[in-house]
Amino acid sequence: MRFYLHAAALATLPLLAQTATAQTAPAAAPAILADGTLLDVTAEGTTTRTPDVATIRAGVVTQGTTAAATLSDNAQRMTRVIDALKKAGVAPRDLQTATVSLSPQYRYTEGQAPAITGYQATNSVAVRFRDIARAGAILDTLAAVGANQIDGPNLAIDAPDAALDEARADAVKTARARADLYAKAAGLSVVRIVSIAENGTNDGSTPGPVVFMRAAKAAPTPLAAGEARVSATLSVRFLLK
Repeated sequence: MRFYLHAAALATLPLLAQTATAQTAPAAAPAILADGTLLDVTAEGTTTRTPDVATIRAGVVTQGTTAAATLSDNAQRMTRVIDALKKAGVAPRDLQTATVSLSPQYRYTEGQAPAITGYQATNSVAVRFRDIARAGAILDTLAAVGANQIDGPNLAIDAPDAALDEARADAVKTARARADLYAKAAGLSVVRIVSIAENGTNDGSTPGPVVFMRAAKAAPTPLAAGEARVSATLSVRFLLK
């Protein structure tokens, strides 16, 4: 965190030109005199939410002797995976193709050119789960119908705006408390806020580690949503006297 404290015997804000139309003369805002001390405070505000959306990538990796046969086999298996997702209640809007690839497999022998031994095809979809509690059971279903590549999950907050606003308000509160502290230490008092600038936010889409493992042979794969941290960082300038 950065703090800057400097005295300003006289400071003026630049004239702000506003043009209504091409023919309208620019209107200038009156200059503001700041006879006092300017204090810049950078503060972070936070709040927490329980993630309510999980995104997981599931797919099929297959190998074969020819490109056409490998791709065809992969497509058939991937069709079963997508059908299983739809039967499990995943809406079409929550399914999006993530990867489609076909690549040759080589055998390397010293002193010889690489020889193609077969092909590998990969097809995967990004799956959004709006009911995290059901995600583990669906993943087990996917494995049963042929999905052999599963990555994730990425947990997020579906509608983070309210949480972000809470974090912004907390950042302003934190900045004001620090301004009061510095003003008191300098024998001054906070007159008002001169400006506020938002430096960055985290909407909770990058939470900490998530539990994603098989608990027992007969039990479904559990997912623990945990808690997502939402934050906002502001730079606030205060006028002290």
